[in-house]
Amino acid sequence: MANDAPRFTPYTHPAGGWGAAAATAKVLLEQSVLTTGSRALLSMNQPGGFKCPSCAFPDPECRKTLEFCENGAKALAFEATKHRITREFFQQHTVTELMAQSDYWLEMQGRLTEPMRYDASTDRYVPCTWDDAFALIGRHLKALDSPHQAEFYTSGRTPNEAAFLYAIFVRAFGTNNFPDCSNMCHEPTSRGLPPAIGVGKGTVVMEDFDHAEAIFVVGQNTGTNSPRMMTNLVEARKRGVPIVAINPMPERALIRFTAPQDVIQMATFGSTEIASEFVHVRIGGDLALFKGLMKVLFERAAAGEPVLDQEFIRAHTTGFETIRDETLTHDWAEIVETSGISEAQIRRVAEIYIRSRATMICYGMGLTQHQEGSRLLQQVVNLLLLCGNFGKLGAGIAPIRGHSNVQGDRTVGIDEQPPQAYLDRVRDVFGFEPPRAPGHHTVAAVEAMARGEAKVFVGMGGNFVRAVPDTERSYAAMRQLALTVGISTKLNRGHLVHGRDALILPVISRSEIIRTSSGEQFVTIEDSVSKVTASRGVLEPASPDLRSEVEIVCRMAMATLPDSRIPWERYSQDYDLIRDKIAAVYPDIYADFSERIKSPTGFHLDVPPRRRVWPTENGKANFLLFPGLAVNAAVADPSMLRLATVRSHDQFNTTIYSMNDRYRGVYNNRMVLFINAEDRAERGLSDGAQVAVETISKDGVTRRVEGLTVIDYPMPRGAVAGYYPELNPLLPLEYCDRISGTPAAKSIPVRVVAVRADSAVGG
Repeated sequence: MANDAPRFTPYTHPAGGWGAAAATAKVLLEQSVLTTGSRALLSMNQPGGFKCPSCAFPDPECRKTLEFCENGAKALAFEATKHRITREFFQQHTVTELMAQSDYWLEMQGRLTEPMRYDASTDRYVPCTWDDAFALIGRHLKALDSPHQAEFYTSGRTPNEAAFLYAIFVRAFGTNNFPDCSNMCHEPTSRGLPPAIGVGKGTVVMEDFDHAEAIFVVGQNTGTNSPRMMTNLVEARKRGVPIVAINPMPERALIRFTAPQDVIQMATFGSTEIASEFVHVRIGGDLALFKGLMKVLFERAAAGEPVLDQEFIRAHTTGFETIRDETLTHDWAEIVETSGISEAQIRRVAEIYIRSRATMICYGMGLTQHQEGSRLLQQVVNLLLLCGNFGKLGAGIAPIRGHSNVQGDRTVGIDEQPPQAYLDRVRDVFGFEPPRAPGHHTVAAVEAMARGEAKVFVGMGGNFVRAVPDTERSYAAMRQLALTVGISTKLNRGHLVHGRDALILPVISRSEIIRTSSGEQFVTIEDSVSKVTASRGVLEPASPDLRSEVEIVCRMAMATLPDSRIPWERYSQDYDLIRDKIAAVYPDIYADFSERIKSPTGFHLDVPPRRRVWPTENGKANFLLFPGLAVNAAVADPSMLRLATVRSHDQFNTTIYSMNDRYRGVYNNRMVLFINAEDRAERGLSDGAQVAVETISKDGVTRRVEGLTVIDYPMPRGAVAGYYPELNPLLPLEYCDRISGTPAAKSIPVRVVAVRADSAVGG
């Protein structure tokens, strides 16, 4: 059909507004849930309702009637869809046939309805009973030579109760192999912030947005990845608060936005200008920018201006002089060249920071997904410490997390490097000695599979194989496994790239009611500001043959550890018992959990830096040195461009809602390459040309993606962007942050390759 042809039409309207309203109605109609979905939306993020299954942005303290966004509505619509995958579907399609379909097509087939087992003789999934599925898992796990031959993945949609028990089960089994979704996004937050401030979390709460005098949004596409945050930014701009947006790609929502809940603005087709300053930084130029800002502060302080919070620095920090001296070694020409930002604009942004008495710095994966992502975040802390922007209203550091409970999962034990104090508490509360050696994060898990050391993979949600780097290598590694288990609501690529034995276990979704012999159960979620709230499903489960995540964890444990003294059966029926154990293992932050969670608005976990208490080894906040200006290794290739993989607006993680990216003006195509027009012309390409992209690496492996359409886009010189996960084949597994293991997906060195001649275009 003509209207399905790929096209590029620049989007000139404000983000949000009627476009978001129309998209919400459209997706509810497409999934045949206009009535049911609309009713469910009224319960989403409300007291007594369920938490959005999409992003982790917190609910406001003063709630609005409609507390959801376009992408939250999409997540609910695709979860509550009327479409079903039954055994007849699998009878009609072999796994080989399904592998040929797109991720979008797989998603559109609907909800899984019963447990399925892979039958190699027919290359099909066939029905199996829950008892048989758990027995198969138990047999495989008990047959391993070592518990460390199993990998246990966790998605950020897993609620606290299931994640906590999952951590206990796996450690009782004998390993700390916990690759999880945070390894691929915000692990630099978890590993980089503790040496600086003592915790691997943000230090702000929602109230801080109302009192901030400046807000920096760095490396984060707010309008797509956490749209509810736009409400806070709109309200801040209406108060005259400067918002500094720092990103290689200008994103529509941070330019101009219409709040769909604002009746007057909608009626008058009005909008709000969001970014008072857009800083068009080069990919990997953030460190130079931050040091440029600090250089301005140090220069002006040396001239006698009171631009630093000297009292805070003396009382609460160490390492100030070392940071000052190193920063001042960089001249302005070096800073401007590396960052791509003029000295004049850096000084202008520094002035915004200096004038603000309370500054928040919010960031996303544009900072974390570099080879030095963890150390880069420490420089964000350095900048905030200079003006005392911790422990006061309106100030602090704010990692804007992706999946809805990714932070909560880490809090309750999903950690391949667990603290010894936590392991001691597990031992004392549950009566077994947990393993002490660090386990595998995501990259290490795939490497273990590739070496043939890992034999079993259990995926608690998510789409692991589609999310990880080095697609061809990862596919081959997964196919070597003896057993893969996918615990899922929908069909995805992870079920099709499987081990010799494979199970699909369909799970009750976040929006659905969980019933047990003890009555209806609820789960809990921790958001990006460390607030814990209850989530109660309101819809009937998509099939009577679904099971909750908690029950699945408990029954895997019962099948694998038949002599365990842990009362798994009781936990599967009464979630209050699980919360009591969470409180016992975490008495400092989860004391009286079962009582405190009765509050309709939940409660905040303690984050000591909010009180200017620093749980670091020296009891201080630490200025940490990161010499130089580079966050990625240099590449000696004149044809090199830095590739950032990004999401489209109609996407959440690996879930593809449509083939469109409305705010970037891309329709019916995901195989595109956004490029600066001068970089394109330099390579002799026309706008709309077909190209391939190859990774520049030294390991002798050819990584190439073909069939990409070049699109002129306001990228910095030397930078290109394209969609994840389609461009994951270009990301080498070892190309990751040295501290956290997080893949450096925002800075892949690549070259554009001609499709008609197998050589680089231009020079």
